Amino acid sequence: MRPHKSAEVLPTLLHGSDWPAQILRGAPALLAYLDGEQRFLYANETHRSWLGLDPQSLLGRRLIDVVGKRNHQLASAALERAYAGHMASYEGELFNGDERRYAHGNFQPDFDAAGNVRGIFTALIDITERRTLELQLHESEQRFFGAFQHAAIGMALVAPEGMWLRINAAFCTMIGYREDELLQLTTRDITHPDDLAYSDLLHARMLEERVESCHLEKRYMHKNGSVVHVQLSVSLVRSDDDAPRYFVVQIQDISQRKAFEDALHRERELAEVTLRSIGDAVITTDVQLRVTSLNPIAEAMTGWASDEAQGRPIEEIFQLLDAQHAQSVANPLRAAIEHNSIVDLAGRTLLRHRHGFDTPVEDSSAPIHDHAGNVIGGVLVFHDVSETRALALKMIHLTQHDTLTGLPNRSQLHTHIGQALASADRRQQRAALLHIDIDNFKQVNELHGNAAGDRVLRALTAQIQGCLSGDELLSRYGGDEFVVVLPHLDGVGAAAGLCQRLINQAEQTRVADLPELALRVSIGISVYPDDADEPESLLQHAEIALVAAKAQGQHGYRFFTASMNERAQARRRIETALRQALSRHEFSLHYQPKVDALGGQVVGAEALLRWHADGQELYPPDQFIPVAEDSGLILPIGAWVLRQACKQARLWQQQGYAMPVSVNVSPLQFQHADFYTWLDDVLSESGLDGHLLELELTERMVMSGGEATAGLLRRIQQRGVRLSLDDFGTGYCSLSYLKHFPIDALKIDRVFVRDITSDPDTATITSAIIAMARSLNKDVIAEGVETPEQGEFLRQAGCSQLQGFLFGAPMPAAAFQKLLATTG
Repeated sequence: MRPHKSAEVLPTLLHGSDWPAQILRGAPALLAYLDGEQRFLYANETHRSWLGLDPQSLLGRRLIDVVGKRNHQLASAALERAYAGHMASYEGELFNGDERRYAHGNFQPDFDAAGNVRGIFTALIDITERRTLELQLHESEQRFFGAFQHAAIGMALVAPEGMWLRINAAFCTMIGYREDELLQLTTRDITHPDDLAYSDLLHARMLEERVESCHLEKRYMHKNGSVVHVQLSVSLVRSDDDAPRYFVVQIQDISQRKAFEDALHRERELAEVTLRSIGDAVITTDVQLRVTSLNPIAEAMTGWASDEAQGRPIEEIFQLLDAQHAQSVANPLRAAIEHNSIVDLAGRTLLRHRHGFDTPVEDSSAPIHDHAGNVIGGVLVFHDVSETRALALKMIHLTQHDTLTGLPNRSQLHTHIGQALASADRRQQRAALLHIDIDNFKQVNELHGNAAGDRVLRALTAQIQGCLSGDELLSRYGGDEFVVVLPHLDGVGAAAGLCQRLINQAEQTRVADLPELALRVSIGISVYPDDADEPESLLQHAEIALVAAKAQGQHGYRFFTASMNERAQARRRIETALRQALSRHEFSLHYQPKVDALGGQVVGAEALLRWHADGQELYPPDQFIPVAEDSGLILPIGAWVLRQACKQARLWQQQGYAMPVSVNVSPLQFQHADFYTWLDDVLSESGLDGHLLELELTERMVMSGGEATAGLLRRIQQRGVRLSLDDFGTGYCSLSYLKHFPIDALKIDRVFVRDITSDPDTATITSAIIAMARSLNKDVIAEGVETPEQGEFLRQAGCSQLQGFLFGAPMPAAAFQKLLATTG
């Protein structure tokens, strides 16, 4: 072996006066040199201060004599290794008398010129304080990990990249994995797929934005495939150099709490849907009798919107009068809360509407209790007992439900979708729409007749309903199309599974007299919030997916993808083109005749907007008018329509045809602060007599606008302009209320006209509407008249005017003028 340089420098280090010798003497360690017989040849000054020994007195003495047999034996293995020519070290106990210390020693062999060990250098450091701290730290860690391992809640340490570093028994039990299995996984491996994006976002924020802790709820997947709802408290531990070391995670299983919340939420949703759907009016208050809510019937009967009424005293919203003496009646809810009992109205009582008219009502009042039985508020349930109540409720049902299948129709679909999305949003879940269409249904009607087709639709409805187990809502969208609303979607796989069951069940549809029926359906699926976040777009995307499903060969289902979104692109194209349509003179008005029900002569016209370019229709009204309303372009377009219609009516008046023209007014126009000024200016500019213009308004515009709307209607009527209520019967509008509004005519919606010759209930209701409207001195116009039988029924029932394809389709002004000349 090669001689060590220490043999050459030893005399200088031990006896010299240069700076290395000074360093050795003052070093904070016991430094010594032992010869081959373990005798001290050198000991530094630290021996004096640490051991109370004069270094000079140690020279020539053997190590065992100086440190004692016990210490010598403890370090003997390291000494033997050093004398054998190897670097050696020792860390452990050493004793100074009865005092026990901890030391760390290094032993380096010193070689002579021949390569033999002639001695060793020793360096000994007292690490007693460090050892004490290490023991304390170890005890602390033991206590921590004892608490960690035996904690009642789940505990885990997670590496910055997401690997599980340590988990306790409670967490393993919670999600069904053994510890060794979990340590091979990451947090993402057991996170519910729908929660990954949000979980990853929080993880990144904590690492990158110095967020030291956070709290969240998420879902883990149990080993058996079930969902475990958990609440996490996460803290990030960083090293001294600020690098992330690990996350400390506390995990609580809140699955039971979530189940309770879901049950409570479903009950609340059921209560809300029930309140919005029942035919009775409902008002709730707090214990001080301040209003907390009104359902839609209560809004219509009182004239107060729910949000406007909230916080007001009940007596301000629900004003009762004695029917005989017109004296105020004490509100029964006050007595109900005071006596903690149910209180009914006594005798004949009137409810005063916000606009000043009265309606006979019946009422029941009761206190609302909390779980401990304490009164926390009250509820009023009341209804209109006038002769029109049953008629109005039947009208509502007919307009909101399909007469063939009994299912809700498309008029309520947007409301139901909106409620489903709100529910999914509160629960932080997905929702979905399934748009179902029967493949080649036209062939069923052609081969077997419409009556058989109706039986097939009813049978398929029953098959679909058999696949729906919970709170899913099935609507008939029209023709052979249905829509299923899924308000609670655990994952896209659940939607796919339901679609396959629906397809299979459709094949099992059986109808008497059609033994060879083989019904097939296609389904388009859109998911909230992945595909859209509002009802109209979600429905459009489901339709687009349905088209794609049919394009791939029918009899299947497709999820919506962005690449399918041609309809959305078409909508954007429509809006872009609309912005230039006026300046390009692409709009025109067509006029549909209204005829006198008895005489058959043309007595009026409805102006209808059309969009053409180069002699071709660009888009039908049902496509571009909704876009115009959503974009606000309906304001300039509506102003143009009103101006053109007045000019044309004035032209006909000058030619001897005093022909009233009706114009549809959109809510956005009517609610504009300058609407009356626009109307007055148009009439003045055109020179048209006010009585030759009729404005068609919707029920909702008239009934929900408050006193400002009523005042505007009176001003319009004083200008001589006629007012008609369009699509009457499609909203909540009690006939008894109409006498309080300046309305000249009602237009019976085509949904009633369509079925009057085939459905006795519809015929009875339509006749009653006409009779009661005439008793209020209102003209009645029936629209959508297509057959002579419908026309004859309406004529006999007392309609003033009839309108529909039976008497003429909408036509350009020139063609309408020829019609006037021919019939005049």
